[in-house]
Amino acid sequence: MAETARVEATVRDEFGKGASRRARRDGHVPAVLYGHGIDPKHFNIPAKEFARVLRANGVNAIVSLHAGGEEHLALTKTVVVHPTKSYLQHVDLQVIRRGERIAVDVPVVLTGSAASGSVVQHETTTLSVEAEAMHIPEQIEVSIEGLEIGSKIIASELELPEAVSLTGDPEQMIVQINEARAAQVEQDSAEGSDEAEADSSAEDGGEES
Repeated sequence: MAETARVEATVRDEFGKGASRRARRDGHVPAVLYGHGIDPKHFNIPAKEFARVLRANGVNAIVSLHAGGEEHLALTKTVVVHPTKSYLQHVDLQVIRRGERIAVDVPVVLTGSAASGSVVQHETTTLSVEAEAMHIPEQIEVSIEGLEIGSKIIASELELPEAVSLTGDPEQMIVQINEARAAQVEQDSAEGSDEAEADSSAEDGGEES
């Protein structure tokens, strides 16, 4: 069962880029709460506290949000992180109800080691599933222990937790085990094609000018 983290927030009464910058400067991350027909609600959440929640509970963290005398049970839907400074810029939270089933993207983690002399191509790092709101798996583990060269695993072959169902393409490739040398040749070939296309584009551009 998903852990529910209590988060104390304050209601936002200022909006715009300037207000968001001030909130972040004061150690908060701007957040919006929506879903189940409610009007969007805007909050400031302590950034360090929320970062700890994400580290402890994963990207789909369930929070009990307390603000303005109200309590909201919510799913962490989107987290925007600054691309270079790595601080939280914005958070979207979705109101949920205990017992309802919701669609989420769950990280796919590989475990074990494939056969010697192979290269593991992890094609899918997140999987779209449906799960009960309070029983969202933190991650889906896929064992590649001992898999031979030429092996592959697709979405429909995964062993999902109880009451979790696949919502995406059942033929979606999760992982392939290739021969190391063949994989390198394929990569070199792809890079060579890219370089050839770039050279061709440059020549065409030169003729036009």
